[in-house]
Amino acid sequence: MIVREVEEAALDWVWAHRDRFALGEDALAAEGQVNRTWKPLGELARVCASVATCTPPTDPLHIRVRDLLDFAWQQTRRGELFLLMQSLEPFATYPLEVYAAFASAGHRHTGYEASAAVVARTRGWRLTEQCPTRRLGVIEAERRSGLNPHGRVPQALDRTWLGGLPEPWTFERAAGYALTHVVFHLTDWGRTPRGVPPDLADYLLHWLPPWLDTCLEARMWDLSCELLAVAAGLPRPPEPAVLEDAWQRVAAARHASGAIPEEGVIQEESAGSAGSAGSAGSADGADPYAFTDCYHSTLMAAFAAALTTARLRDVDHAGQGVPG
Repeated sequence: MIVREVEEAALDWVWAHRDRFALGEDALAAEGQVNRTWKPLGELARVCASVATCTPPTDPLHIRVRDLLDFAWQQTRRGELFLLMQSLEPFATYPLEVYAAFASAGHRHTGYEASAAVVARTRGWRLTEQCPTRRLGVIEAERRSGLNPHGRVPQALDRTWLGGLPEPWTFERAAGYALTHVVFHLTDWGRTPRGVPPDLADYLLHWLPPWLDTCLEARMWDLSCELLAVAAGLPRPPEPAVLEDAWQRVAAARHASGAIPEEGVIQEESAGSAGSAGSAGSADGADPYAFTDCYHSTLMAAFAAALTTARLRDVDHAGQGVPG
């Protein structure tokens, strides 16, 4: 199964590079770069929480992602760092967004939740200026963390690019990432496909295939994997032929280590192919890409593949099958 092979290889790479997701001493520094500290860790937690949910407990991959999730939780000192961040940056939303990923998997810190609830009741929190997609994500993070959401999903959704059912030819990179995250928030990261309203589901069913083809043709592997995750999370997925072609192209884009670059041409000397899931690095032991150039796309490949594999178990193969 090509989808399963992509998932296994991607998680092999993540496991081999798990120390790169660890928090350093700059995690709480005022001048620290959140995108290089908390963002990778949060994305690791988010993907692992979702993959664990849609993978049977007897599956070896379930055990692996649970171990990765425990590793990530330990990096936060079992939630203690969220409480420290709350005192340092009380109106920053990213700590809650990262925490929500852990909370959705059962890792909770009551002290942080109590502190966050106090801040969330302030006008300053409710009035923080955010792009519409981010605001939708914060509302969902509040819900998953046991807080009272400061807004309603339908109203937040209406302000997003996807919620307005835009002209399909206005699709571009930024819009693509915005729409994927809108769907992730609406479906609780693939758990509830019915969370996508019928009009949005019909719109995506019609336009997702050409958008996906455009991204694959442009070698935008990261966004392509996010779109494949969207496809697997819709109430009704696109035609099997569309997904089969897309997964073949993603599989061909991966390095033998399992890593997938965010975009561009893969390393020619060790280009991956369907069924090749080599070692954690290239033939000479060196990583094929910089960590920041491939960790997110590799995580997204594992996420999309896990959702797709789960869909294989849930839909009628004859009528709505997805590639095996």
